[in-house]
Amino acid sequence: MCAITEPEAPQPLRSMAAATAQLLAADGRFAMRTVDVGGVRTRTWVEGPPTLRAIAEASAGRGDSPALVYHDERISHAGFHRAVAALARRLVGDFGVAPGDRVALAMRNYPEWVIGFFAATAVGAVAVPLNSWWTARELEFGLRDSEACVVLADGERLTRLADVLPGLAVPVIATRTGTAALPEGVWAWTFPEPGSDPGPLPAAAPEPDDPAAIFYTAGTTGLPKGAVASHRNMLSNITSAAYAQMRAFVRLGLDPADVAAFIDALPPPAVLTVLPLFHATGAQTVMLPTLDAGGTLVLMRRWDPTQALGLIERERIHRVTGVPAMFADLLAAPGFADHDLSSLLSVSSGGAPAAPALVSRVRGTLHDLTVAQGYGLTECSAIATVNAGADLAHRPGSVGAPVAVVDVKVVDPLGAELPAGEVGEVWIRGPGVVHGYWRRPEETAAAFTDGWLHTGDLGRLDDEGFLSIVDRAKDMIIRGGENVYCVEVEAAVHEHPAVVEVAVLGVPHEVLGEEVGAVVRIAPGGRLDGAGLRAFLEPRIAAFKIPAHVRIGTAELPRNPAGKLLKKRLREQHGWGA
Repeated sequence: MCAITEPEAPQPLRSMAAATAQLLAADGRFAMRTVDVGGVRTRTWVEGPPTLRAIAEASAGRGDSPALVYHDERISHAGFHRAVAALARRLVGDFGVAPGDRVALAMRNYPEWVIGFFAATAVGAVAVPLNSWWTARELEFGLRDSEACVVLADGERLTRLADVLPGLAVPVIATRTGTAALPEGVWAWTFPEPGSDPGPLPAAAPEPDDPAAIFYTAGTTGLPKGAVASHRNMLSNITSAAYAQMRAFVRLGLDPADVAAFIDALPPPAVLTVLPLFHATGAQTVMLPTLDAGGTLVLMRRWDPTQALGLIERERIHRVTGVPAMFADLLAAPGFADHDLSSLLSVSSGGAPAAPALVSRVRGTLHDLTVAQGYGLTECSAIATVNAGADLAHRPGSVGAPVAVVDVKVVDPLGAELPAGEVGEVWIRGPGVVHGYWRRPEETAAAFTDGWLHTGDLGRLDDEGFLSIVDRAKDMIIRGGENVYCVEVEAAVHEHPAVVEVAVLGVPHEVLGEEVGAVVRIAPGGRLDGAGLRAFLEPRIAAFKIPAHVRIGTAELPRNPAGKLLKKRLREQHGWGA
């Protein structure tokens, strides 16, 4: 193992206010305007594609340059456009998909996922990415809740859905199903022949503020809720990401024109990700900016650090995105030092905060990289704040400062804004904040006020506007970047007839950040152990939500006078951290 020496990070020479002023006054690429979005005056970027259809249309003129790479499969930008057009024509012509209809995606990170997302949104339909780790019951809920009119599924999800599809009466277009005959109501996904012309995209004219996707996020009632994202919501990330990248350099005293010239001279980006595309971070901060820039999105079937190192070398990857645990895996992979990683310019994490020690390890091992992490929620389309480069080195515990079109404030329980340094709930406003939750008016009203998203996270701002998250007001676990709402797991555990009460809480984990733990009280004479509970939960909730740590007994769980479970005390009792 080679010794790791972290390079001394330079101190920022420009204040955040000065860097922001310089960027906004530069060559116009970060020009802003204020528009009315649902009755809320909202700052937005002038530059960038107005709708997702514009990205699909632009790919037609990019020829044979690679758009998608999946192991040994390669699809050019021109081929991507043909595939999107062919599927879009089929959705409209054969399945009657119209603007506003929901088209569900139930598959892992295959090229077909990307093609399906753009085919649906290009014709004005609403893409509904479903969590590929969901059980049949969870997938059925997503299809019923969204009222999907067609499902694009891979073979694994098709098998999982086999018993529930007859009752749903939703047609399926299936891919990667092997040689087995397709059941009734399932059609094979067909790609246009290389060099063939499937015809243009069907006529459609989606508007920037039309709904484009429903991303499901864990619900406080135990059922997922769909955040309805518009084209504008998602596409604001493209310019926001570019802005954050340039801001990191301008903070060091570099001239914006010089930074822009350097970035513009780079080849189209090649980006490796294993972040699930069904999450806002994977789809909106990785997939969209990469394809909009004419770059190459490199996908993997599953995370394998040794395989990832080979892909970085073979595909000359510029950027790797993932959850922090993946970067720890990369650094520890056998043969790490034997791979040519000279093409790498940056690594960025989302979905879970990176431990300061891990940031130091990455910087100490890969000296020339820009290391970045951001903060956001599904409800604000992923990017709200970014911490990158020297700022991250000097403020490793912060999730960064907001990009120029985003406002962040910290409020007390009555919604009054708090001064810098005081802890309160984090609220976010900007072009990424979604319309609300799909058919959840009460939850929408509780989470959004005059364009402000109530994140449920507790944080504080410093004098330069850098945000630090100090706790989560919501009862949630982040396991390797996956959000697990305790109430959902508790509801599933309560279905067991022997269970009287249960408390689900996060257990610290060196790599994943947290694992799921459960303290269960069973009835006297009841029979249940950890293995039995896990087996009971397997068909009910996704595998990543099933408790890895289980304590079972007959003693009452500690509660306060109001009846609220004292989870901090349970953590202390079981040695799971304070």
